[in-house]
Order: sequence, then structure tokens, then C-alpha cells
Amino acid sequence: MKFLRFLLFPFSILYFLITSIRNILFNIGVLKETSFDTPIIIVGNLSVGGTGKTPQIEYLVRLLKNNFKVSVLSRGYKRKTKGYVLVDNSHTFEDVGDEPLQYFKKFSSINVAVNENRVEGVQKLLSEKEQDVILLDDAFQHRKIKGSFYILLTKFNDLFVDDYLLPTGNLRESRSGANRADVIIVTKCPLNLEKRRQKVIRNRLLKFNKPVFFTSISYANTIVGEKNININDLKKYQVLLITGIANPLPLVTFLEEKEVFFKHLEFSDHHNFTEAEIVKIENEFNTIKGDDKIILTTEKDYTRLFGKVKKLNYIEIETVFLDHKNEEFNDIFNVHIQENQC
Repeated sequence: MKFLRFLLFPFSILYFLITSIRNILFNIGVLKETSFDTPIIIVGNLSVGGTGKTPQIEYLVRLLKNNFKVSVLSRGYKRKTKGYVLVDNSHTFEDVGDEPLQYFKKFSSINVAVNENRVEGVQKLLSEKEQDVILLDDAFQHRKIKGSFYILLTKFNDLFVDDYLLPTGNLRESRSGANRADVIIVTKCPLNLEKRRQKVIRNRLLKFNKPVFFTSISYANTIVGEKNININDLKKYQVLLITGIANPLPLVTFLEEKEVFFKHLEFSDHHNFTEAEIVKIENEFNTIKGDDKIILTTEKDYTRLFGKVKKLNYIEIETVFLDHKNEEFNDIFNVHIQENQC
């Protein structure tokens, strides 16, 4: 497969020229970037695929929500609506997308909106709600809006410096796009990642002259849903695992380490489950013998499966900084917020 993608390298050169010219036009002001007085925090990546943007946005929400009026703006990937929508209790994932609905249900004190036009979305949020900070989810390449602080995410086992432009690789733009970042976060690291290995990665990112942090995913101690189950008791159950995310391997590995017996049905990222697939899930679940059995999914998938299947449960995740570097990151971030308040 990799060899076949390298045959597409001439198209990557064309893609490089197009994206580079676009960035140059923004950099010199030929194409307009819209700025705002309110701090606009942009979280994104250079590559396609899951780098942990959702838990990073949630980390920022937890950091800010007690002291500031916070909003999250997303494009609402795979929603069936168009334009600006301020999320409320009447909306489903089909109206606003799975991740915005997850933010809304998880944090009652924040505003969540979707708009494919980020400039218009920010303008509408500012006109409707009093805002201290607006978090833009997956907007690193959305150059029409000028962020005040850029957080670039890159996966530990798939660093952007090792990747190539589409279609040969998975980069949305060239590696030089990292120069727009204020901090670079290496996500989905092993919890026990050695300092020596961290230094090697830092040295590879040194030319971008940005603070580099390392994070991992922490799973909650309780499975939530039809019945709450302590994670250590989950091995007493037979589990049908349903995932529709970019990379389910960390969750699969976590369950294996917890000695959980499970069968895995894997779907594509942001998958919209059809009636036939729901029937397939129910049939698979019914083949599992015994009473101590559950369907387990991710928090994001739960927004798309809730009300469609029985005995549905999910596990929450959080971003954790390695070596207690969260305080260093928080200091950098909080200074920016304080210096950019109206």
C-alpha cells in the first residue's frame, strides 16, 4: 500500500505547490485573515486522521471554564445541516456532528456552535453571547481566521516530520506549517515514555523553535451508561466493543491490558450507523451467551448510538501531560489569555 502511494508522488508535488501558494498569499496579505479582539485558540494538526483534538479541546475547557466564558466552534463534520447552529438540547449528532454534541452534553457552562465558515461562526457567537475565549476545533488550515494562539498536535507514532503530503502521505500541508504553532504537543504517547526518547523527538522538532509537550490518554475508572461499572470489574463481563473512530488501537490495547474479553466491530471515523448495521450489532450481541454482557463504545460513538442499541455503555478519556508538564503548559496558555483579554 505504501509503495502504491509513493507512485502518486507527482500529485504530492502539485498539492505542495497549491497549498504553498495559498499559505504565501495569506502570509503576505493578498488573501485576508480576519482577526478578533477576543482570544481565538486554534487546535489542529498538519495531517488527516485522529491526533487527539477532542480530548485536547476538553482539557482546555476544563482549564478555562471556571474563570472565563468559553465557547467551542467546530465545523460539525458530517452533520446534515448547513451554516451556523448554536447547539442546544433539541439537537442530535445529525444536526451538529458528534464531537460538538459531546462537548455540549459534557460541559453545561459553555457554548458550543458549528459553522463551516469559521469567521462567520465567530462573528455570530460574539454577537449572541458574551465571550472571553473561543476554542476552534480542527482549524489549523483555516487561514481565513487569524487565531491568537495555535496548538499543533502530532501523534507519537506518526510524527508530522516523518510524513509526506497527500496523496503520498497524510499531510494536509507541508511540514513548514508548524511554524505557525505557538506550542507543539506530541499526543498518544506511552505513559512511561522515557526522557531519552522524549529528547530524541524534541531534537527532531527543534528547528521549529516551539515549546514541545508530551501527552497521553487516560481512561476513566468507571464505564458509564445503562449501568456504571468499575473498570477493574469489566473483565467479569463479556463485551461487544463498537468503535467508529480514526484509531481504536489505544482503546483495544487498554482493554487487553485490563484482561477484558471482548469482540470488536470496527467502523470508519465519524461513522453514521445504518439500520442494517444496528441490526448487525444487535445480532452480534445476542450471540454472546450469559447475562453479564454489555456493549461498550467510545464517548464520541455514544452520541451516534444512543437510543439505537440496548445495554450501551461508554468510557471517557482525558488528556494527561507527561512528567507533570501540565503546569508549564497551563502557565504559557494562561499568560496568553490574560494578555489578550479585551
